[in-house]
This record gives sequence, C-alpha cells and structure tokens, in this order.
Amino acid sequence: MANLKLALKIDVDTYRGTLKGVPGLVDLLRRFDAQATFLFSLGPDHTGRAIKRAFRPSFMKKVSRTSVLSHYGLKTLMYGTLLPGPDIGRACADVLKSVRDAGYEVGIHCWDHVKWQDGILQASPAWTEGEMGRACERFAAIFGMAARTHGAAGWQMNAHALRLTQRLGFDYASDTRGSHPFMPVCNAEVIACPQLPTTLPTLDELIGRSGVNAENVHETLLKLTRESPQRDQVYTLHAELEGMKLLPVLERLLKGWLDQGYELTSTRAIYAGLDLRKLPRHEVIRGEIPGRGGTLMLQGDEFLSSANP
Repeated sequence: MANLKLALKIDVDTYRGTLKGVPGLVDLLRRFDAQATFLFSLGPDHTGRAIKRAFRPSFMKKVSRTSVLSHYGLKTLMYGTLLPGPDIGRACADVLKSVRDAGYEVGIHCWDHVKWQDGILQASPAWTEGEMGRACERFAAIFGMAARTHGAAGWQMNAHALRLTQRLGFDYASDTRGSHPFMPVCNAEVIACPQLPTTLPTLDELIGRSGVNAENVHETLLKLTRESPQRDQVYTLHAELEGMKLLPVLERLLKGWLDQGYELTSTRAIYAGLDLRKLPRHEVIRGEIPGRGGTLMLQGDEFLSSANP
C-alpha cells in the first residue's frame, strides 16, 4: 500500500461547526501530522429551514439513526426559523483564516447550505450563478485570494453549477461520489474541471445500520480501506460530527489509516499527482447512496466518443 493517499475532505456546514468543531479538528490533525482540505459554508446558517425535509421518509430515518439534535444542538436547529441565522463568514472570519494560517487547504462548500441543498436541483442558471458568486466573493474578501476548489453541499449540483466550476477558475472540485478522479461530462459536454469524488461512506450513512454504532463504525471504514483496490481514497467528514461528539471516532480512524500505510493528506495532494491529459471522462448522473436520503451526484459510466476512444 506504499504511496497511497487518503484525502480528508472536511465539510463545514454550520455556525456551530465552524466555531466549535473546526478548532478541535485542527488540533487533532496536528497531533497526527495529517493534512486536510476544509470547505466552508460562507453565508447565513439557516439549518432550521431543513425542517421541510421532515416530510421525506428517508430523511426521517436518517434523523432517527444519527441523533441530529445531539450533534447539531437545539439552537442550530432553530436558525432561520425561530432564530435569525448567523452570518458564518462574517462572524467566524478569524476561525477560517486560522485554518489557512495553520497550513491547511481551504475552499468553498457553499453560501447557504440548506438553500443550496434544497434548491439546486430545480434552480435556474441565474440562481445558481448568484449562489456560487456570493460564496466566491466572500471567500476572496476573507482570504484575499480566489478560491481554487469547491465541494458542493450534500453532493448536490446541476448542469449550470458544473459549468461554473470551470468558469470560476477552480483547479478541481469534489462535488460527487464515485471511485476515482475523472473529468466530468454533463449532457455530452465535457467540463474542464476535474472531479475528485468522495470514495468512502460517511459516518452518518453508516451509524444505525446493520449493527453499526458510534463505538464500532471505525471498524467498518477501516475494513473498506483495507480490502479496497489499491487506489487513493477521499473521505468526507463533517465539523459538526467528527469535529465534536464523534472526534474520538476520527482519532481511531486516523490511527487505523496510518497503520494501514495511507498518507493522510488533502484533496489537492491527490489533484497534484494527476495527469489531466489521461484522466478518464465520466458522465455525472443522479442516484442514491445507501444510508443517505434522496439523490445526489454520482460518477457514472465512462464517456466514450470519437474524440475520446
């Protein structure tokens, strides 16, 4: 397993996750001398507006399995409804910059997590460009530079958003689920921004299913990486989960992956090792993932054409 990389992609969804989860993650990563990519929600925290998903049976199953209240806190679950949603990028700019200053890659998750996740599927090009544009502007205002990577909230994208990953100048994106890096194809259009998909299941997809709980979930993930084909992996974790209540789970995972011989790194480190000229082209499709409600963006079949035999 020499030279295999396991990239830690950290999605930061909420104000609480930014303020409390991110510093704990930085401390843990430093102890293990591990790199990672932090993707930030940069606008208002409207987590409470996700209540509309309560009418989806698949969402309610997830809530009952993963104890959303204990991870997110009551106050967070009222943001955007009974309480005004704090502006994450404005209120937590010092936290965000401290991550960059500690030597970790930073990028864009979204502007408004709930608004994006619930609205992007049917969104117009103008709406999509507005949401991504606001996130890019806030990122540049905080960090004094343009964002170079993007990882969509809930792995939710549409054709306009995929095109914008190219137009907005991202080096690469991680908006999809799949098995290996690829150049995305949408409606036969090749998007010139490579995708580094999440390759492993997340904790909230595993806990509460098939006898898996917070005490043994690391064993399931370590078995997957031990028995998987010899290739790099991308693991998505959340500041609200692994950064707080499930921090001990992440510690067990980091130790286990190091013992397996993986280099714990950022998604950029995987991107840096790619030969973009040889990167396979794959359709981006919508589909389901076990343990996660609804559909999301998946790496589909390899796209073959006369120009790409």
